[in-house]
Amino acid sequence: MDFISILSIFVLACFVGYYVVWSVTPALHTPLMSVTNAVSSVIIVGALIASVAPLPIGADPLPKWLGLVAVGLASVNIFGGFAVTARMLAMYKKKTK
Repeated sequence: MDFISILSIFVLACFVGYYVVWSVTPALHTPLMSVTNAVSSVIIVGALIASVAPLPIGADPLPKWLGLVAVGLASVNIFGGFAVTARMLAMYKKKTK
């Protein structure tokens, strides 16, 4: 695929993601966070594969470093998602007297 095709897919995905996330009602926020945690875990798997793949001789090491950065950012996203989900679920628990 050429660069224009990949860029077009990325821009369309940004628009679709924006409209999907902002049209979610507050009651569905917790399930949406769970789905984003699952997506981030898939990103971590792909980033780990990218960062441990052997490089040909003379190849640029940039993909390995970008894979490492992607692992870090996706890990922060997963931790934050679980923290928000736990906090939202705690709001619906019955209070003990």
